[in-house]
Parts: sequence; structure tokens; C-alpha cells
Amino acid sequence: MATRVLSSSPKLLNNLRSFIKPLNSASAAAASPLNFDEKPELSTVEKQHPIATTLHQPTTNLDLDDHQKLFASVPTLKLLRSSVNLGLASNETFVDFGMWVMNSRLMETPLLRDIILKTVKHTFFEHFCAGETTTEAGECVRKIQEAGLRGMLVYAVEHTSDNAGCDRNLEGFLQSVEFAKSLPPSSVSFVIAKITAICPISLLKRMSDLLRWQYKDSSLNLPWKLNTLPIFTDSSPLYHTLQRPQPLTPQEESDLELAHQRLLKLCQKCAQYNVPLTIDAEDTSIQPAIDYFTYSSAIMYNKDDNPIVYGTMQAYLKDSRERLFNTARTAEKLGIPMGFKLVRGAYMSSEAKLASSLGFDSPVHNTIQDTHACFNDCASFMIEKIADGYGGLVLATHNLESGKLAASKARNLGIEKGNQKLEFAQLYGMSEALSFGLRNAGFQVSKYLPYGPVDMVMPYLLRRAEENRGLLSTSSLDRTLMGKELKRRLKSLQFAKPEMAASAAGSMKIEIGTP
Repeated sequence: MATRVLSSSPKLLNNLRSFIKPLNSASAAAASPLNFDEKPELSTVEKQHPIATTLHQPTTNLDLDDHQKLFASVPTLKLLRSSVNLGLASNETFVDFGMWVMNSRLMETPLLRDIILKTVKHTFFEHFCAGETTTEAGECVRKIQEAGLRGMLVYAVEHTSDNAGCDRNLEGFLQSVEFAKSLPPSSVSFVIAKITAICPISLLKRMSDLLRWQYKDSSLNLPWKLNTLPIFTDSSPLYHTLQRPQPLTPQEESDLELAHQRLLKLCQKCAQYNVPLTIDAEDTSIQPAIDYFTYSSAIMYNKDDNPIVYGTMQAYLKDSRERLFNTARTAEKLGIPMGFKLVRGAYMSSEAKLASSLGFDSPVHNTIQDTHACFNDCASFMIEKIADGYGGLVLATHNLESGKLAASKARNLGIEKGNQKLEFAQLYGMSEALSFGLRNAGFQVSKYLPYGPVDMVMPYLLRRAEENRGLLSTSSLDRTLMGKELKRRLKSLQFAKPEMAASAAGSMKIEIGTP
């Protein structure tokens, strides 16, 4: 099969041979011809309503009411601190004030900045993050493992605009993979990376424009484009690119070569240590380029029913169900085990604003009910694939109903406890009841663990504060159940014998220093 690479950049061809070599192997040649541009048709039933992909009423025993059982592994002081922090995070006035402070000129005054960062560190940072260093993050991983959970390590760097910054971020990601391998077996489920941290944003936008235009006009030749899986469907938003884009400049080609090299190194490290890598999603202006990077690397590294590279699907987008179906079915047909992290999405306001400014409808579902239905359909589709022995799925949800439905579907299809291809996930510090309930029901459950210096993690914390507005139902349940459990523990302490009360009080003091 011919491979398309940068004809004007011979070094890129040499550096990316390890990406391409598996496709030209004898085993690949023996199979049917690979057509990476094929767009599989959905069946009539799938188009109208996904069947077979419908989640039914839950029947599995997912108990989210027994607060004593749910929080049995959580120390009292941590439970109290979590309850307070969630209460603050759900107070819109407090959140608005905090976001104003963090984005204000107060942060330009060294003394005030230091005070603010220290305050954040001992409140929201400790609640939502695993620590500032790998040592602190490792201790956090060990503690959640003792509680029956696993960690998804997130070196919390985000957007970068220059190659020097991208190189620094790559070193952080590589260290994260090595760090994951050094921790207790199975304590880390995934390492998370952002393409925006290893490829300049401006280049991702240019690539996305060119990929969109090529989908509109197949005659457009992209000499740098490697084999990939379907990135678009006919319902995908293409309004970002209203005119034919110019080809990449020599400098952009050079930057693309460097970005490919960075991703190559990261994937090789993950494959070497057998640590799965999940690529986070972004907004639709740059998501096509991110999907391109993700799928082209997955083609090279996902082998032998072992997905190393996972992509992310955002169910709040109207085209996400069809894209997931197309991509998964194409990958399965080509013998490429593809893994996906399924989320709802976090850019609703900015997506709607951009679409409106260009005179188009928002790419986001019109109602939250439509988003829930799409998420559940996508989850059911992939759970059925896993039951048939194909692919991998991370269900990242804070929605109680989605968690119950997916758990029921998995049980009904006979997916056994501890199946490594199905992972539930929630943000560290959020939806604790759902995490522990799924754990108690026998599922693999991970917590998303960002770590890094407080000032570097600040963009992540600001997003958590903003997104928490849409998660009030789950945080409210957590606060209610935490409150009940704290009252139960206080009551049991009051009625304990004096020596037992003194012992319990002593243990509470010891726990004050734990994250």
C-alpha cells in the first residue's frame, strides 16, 4: 500500500517509518486491502435508533445509598474536607469570585499571587489534584489503590504555542509513563496526554482546515497525511473552513515533523511499558487534527487485541455517535483494536458562540436529554463490541443514570469483573459515590489525577470550577451522603467508650496531614 508522507521532508519519512512499517508487513499484506478512507454505512436500524445499542433499565446491584459502605475507605478528616470543598465549588457566587480573582491583575502582584496560590493549594488543588510532584502523585495513587480504585495520570500541561514548550511538555509526558511503570502493578490504568501540549495550536488549526477541506473536496492532495481512520461524517461541522486553505508552509511542515516525532516517542514509550495512552479531546476548531494524530498512531501501535492509543469521543456533539460507529467499524474491519474514552464534553458555550458568529447552528445537541441519549447509545455500542472481544472503552461519566445503565448492560452481556477493556472513570474529587458504588459492584474504576505545580495546573482548576456548575446533581448527592456518613461517625464517636473515643480522636489528628 502506498504511504503518503511529506515529499519535501525526507527526514520525516525516516522518522516515521516505525509508524508505517506494521502496515507493510507480510501479515498485513495477506489480509484484504486496507482502505482507510472508507466510510462504512450505518444499518437502517442504527440510523433510526441504535438497537442493539440501546441501554435498558439497570438490573445490576449498584448501591449508591449505603453511605457507610460507600465511604468505608475514606478517612474522616478527608471526608469532612471533601464535603466542605464540594460545597464551596457548588456555590456559584463563590466560584464567580474565585475565577475573577484568578483572572485579575491581582495575580500580577507577587505577594498577592503567593497568598492566592497558597490558598488555592490547600483547598481546591488538594481536592481536585494529585499533587505538585511525582512523589506526591505516587502517594495519591497508592491511597486510592488501597480504596480499590486506579489512577489515570495527567501531567497537567495544556496549550503550547512554540516548539521549545512542546519539547518540555513531551519530557513531562515521558516521565509520566516511566513513573506509571514504577508504581504498584495495575494501580495506573492510563496516562493522559494532550496533543495541544506537543503541537503548536496554530498548526493544529491549519491542519484541521486542510483536513476539513479535503473531506469536502477529495481532489485536495495533502502530501503530509499518513493513513488514518475516518475523522468526519456528513453530519460533522465543517463551517470552520469556508475557503480553500493554503498548503502548509515550509515552516509549518517542519513543525509538523517535530510534532510527529514527539508523538512517536510518546507512543513508543507507552508500547514499551505497556501503559495505555489516552489522547484528550478539545474544541471542534482543532479536533480534526487531534483525531488525525490519534488514529494515525493507533494504526501503528494498537496490535494483537491490545489498544495502546485511545481516542476521545465527546457525546455532546451531534455527529459523535455516527463518527464513533464509523471509526470503530472501520478499525475493526482493518484488524486494528481501537480504544475510546467517552465523555460528554466541556466547550458548550464557546462552540455555540463560534457557530453563531459564522451563521451556523451549534454542533452541540439542542438539549441535555439528547446528549444523555447519545452518550448512552455510544456506551452501549462499545460495550457490545467489548463483549464480542473487540476494542476498549473508558466511560468517563459523573451521570448516575448513565453509570447504572452501562453497568447493567455490561453485566447482562456477561462482561466479567476485572475486565481490563472496560473502565469507568471520574474526576478526582468528584462523584465519589458513583466511583465507590461501581467499585463495590466489581467494576474497574479510575480517578483522573492531574498533577504539577499549582500555577501550571491553574487552567485545569478553573475549568473544573466552571464545569462543576453542570454537575450539581452528582456533587449534591456526594455532599448529602458525605454529610450522613459524617453524622453517623460523630454519633458513633459520642456513644463510644471514653478510651475508644480518645483513640478515634487521636487517629483523626493523624489524618489531618493526609491529602
